[in-house]
Amino acid sequence: MFTQISTTKENKEIVSQLTRTLGLGTENVIARIALAYSLSKDRTLELSNIGNSTGKGYSKSVLFGEYYDYYLGLICVHYNLYKTDKDLPKYIKMHIDDGLQLLNEEINERSNIDGFDFLVEKIESGLQMII
Repeated sequence: MFTQISTTKENKEIVSQLTRTLGLGTENVIARIALAYSLSKDRTLELSNIGNSTGKGYSKSVLFGEYYDYYLGLICVHYNLYKTDKDLPKYIKMHIDDGLQLLNEEINERSNIDGFDFLVEKIESGLQMII
């Protein structure tokens, strides 16, 4: 399907900054969180709005590890696509970029929150929505 996904140039610095600020692991972990965070907003992104790919590059195995099928499934369900659709890598890239922007905005508004507290808060608010 694909071998490499790259963020926008702007998001290259943002993923590094979020990695340092949140302390949740390496940059690929932050990219995974960004993808899931973007999808959690339940918005569909338009392929015509895809950004440049001159930022941080991730191989498929580094980005998703053994969980590739799960992340792929999230995108497929969200867009009603089959797993071999040629546009899947573009949607993955767009949601990583979108999620990085969303996370950056939220973290910048809340200067004293650490990564663990941030994730717990998001999980609790998500659970409240389904209860």
